[in-house]
Amino acid sequence: MPRQATKRPRLTAFDRRLLGEAPAVAGVDEAGRGALAGPVVAGAVHLSRDFYDTAACRKLRPLVRDSKQRTAEQREAAFAALGEASARGGLVFATGAAGVEEIETLNILGATRLAMKRALDTLLERAGYAPDIWQEVEEGDLFFESSGDPRWTPRRPLILVDGLPLRPFFYPHQAVVQGDARSFAIAAASIVAKVTRDALMADLEEQFADYGFAGHKGYGTPAHLEAIHRLGPCAQHRTVFLRKILIERVEKATVPLFEEFV
Repeated sequence: MPRQATKRPRLTAFDRRLLGEAPAVAGVDEAGRGALAGPVVAGAVHLSRDFYDTAACRKLRPLVRDSKQRTAEQREAAFAALGEASARGGLVFATGAAGVEEIETLNILGATRLAMKRALDTLLERAGYAPDIWQEVEEGDLFFESSGDPRWTPRRPLILVDGLPLRPFFYPHQAVVQGDARSFAIAAASIVAKVTRDALMADLEEQFADYGFAGHKGYGTPAHLEAIHRLGPCAQHRTVFLRKILIERVEKATVPLFEEFV
């Protein structure tokens, strides 16, 4: 008997079930959190309630999936299609980043929150929301559902963030574990974040050619680890992530640990 094909879940249906009375969904995800070098980048994508019924959304549906499950070529195609939809006014997207110094100062969780807030700050301004809709949010408010909470108002979009709740975080939001595989808005944000960060890491190749950033994008591949052992860290490395690697290098290398590379 032929094996039945597994039906893929429709990511747009997940978003629509959560919308409640909200006028729109804003999905947020990050790229680069686990890398050894370079910034952490957040993507944010705003989709109005009406957009989910458009031909533009139907065109995007087969392209937009969790960025980790897409090839580089597929991500680029999806990013281009998101750009076309944005140019037609069908959706809005934005990015935010936190650099290596901020990662070292705030730790990776704090830097990720900062990158996500920066992405949302830009996104919500581009989407035309008045700043005063967030004035009701108090310092202690961490997150709440899109309905059933007296502080929520239909003037605000439903913000969906991949992973666990962000604590603390200015914007009220709903966290979705494995959201990039469940929510269309979050999956789109994951593509925006990944493509943007990959481009930034490719640009760093020009400054730090011997490290191969264009290939491994700052992650801990064997080639990247070999370069760190051979050359030591550069200005784009997160030294807090490299403690064990640098200790091993001290034991083997002849180059001083904190030698500067320009």
